Amino acid sequence: MMELSRMVQKVVKESSWWERRGVDCSILGAAFLSLPPFLLLSCSQLPCFSLGMLLMGVAHAVITVKGTHLASHGALSDSKVLRKVCAVFFIEVCGSFSAHAGVNGHVKLHHAHTNIIGLGDSSIWKVPALPRTVYLFLAPLAVPVITPLVALHQDGCSLVWRLRTVLMVALGLASQYWLLVNVSGFRSVHGALLCMLVCRAMFSVPFIHVNIFQHIGLPMFSMKKRPKRIDQMTLGVLNLPRNFLLDWTFGHSLISCHVEHHLFPFLSDNMCLKQVKPVVSSYLNEKKLPYQEDTYLSRLHLFYHKYQELMVFAPPITELVGVQ
Repeated sequence: MMELSRMVQKVVKESSWWERRGVDCSILGAAFLSLPPFLLLSCSQLPCFSLGMLLMGVAHAVITVKGTHLASHGALSDSKVLRKVCAVFFIEVCGSFSAHAGVNGHVKLHHAHTNIIGLGDSSIWKVPALPRTVYLFLAPLAVPVITPLVALHQDGCSLVWRLRTVLMVALGLASQYWLLVNVSGFRSVHGALLCMLVCRAMFSVPFIHVNIFQHIGLPMFSMKKRPKRIDQMTLGVLNLPRNFLLDWTFGHSLISCHVEHHLFPFLSDNMCLKQVKPVVSSYLNEKKLPYQEDTYLSRLHLFYHKYQELMVFAPPITELVGVQ
């Protein structure tokens, strides 16, 4: 791991600010130029209205998935102050979740203990009571409603943090509602709220899929017998192939560069794809270490037909332990 880290650090030092931060900041900036979708939603013609809804859904996914993910890792700025500001803005105002809980749960738990049973095993995405069709294709549509409710019931957060989360989430929801009423011309409260729900749920299904496809079903480890970090990350993480829509809305580090992201979580999406992926893949192949990749449809087929085994009945830890 130290040898690979030195190679990656060399690449990072030789990269420009545009490569390290600029490309991803520009993509997020473009997503915020969302006035055209609001104007299209004011159109009475169905094709224009549908296009506005689609563009708003894409922009929302870019901001709330790619943006919140990069902000949680501090990948948008070199300044500690700006990192905190970005985390609160993207996670709470835009993502309707708690920045404190989000960073702790994702960075300090999932990344630190990837595929360790009871810690970073992605069990938060399992709902054993639901049948497979409901879980995989219908339940994710409720994510926009569930997310802010879960944010208000996080353990370990002080009253001040909870109050800030409530205010920031309310600011984000109220801002979008105000734009729909005053720019798009929605006269019905229910119509504006339905529009918000549709655009926020547009990418919920692939979002849940991505979160389970890339970890669950791969080797799991016990806390007492965890492998070396490089083995833990290469065995317990999987890359999906390049997908134009998901790569640019969710970010490369969540789709085609997830292995690289787990090895070096502080890097931006552009750095993972353009600079680090060739280094990591060639190094792992050279050292005969696993570099796991599979297609979206292949993983969907696996989870659909082995739903009980993977998502309902978790085998004993002795059956899950991988290379030690």
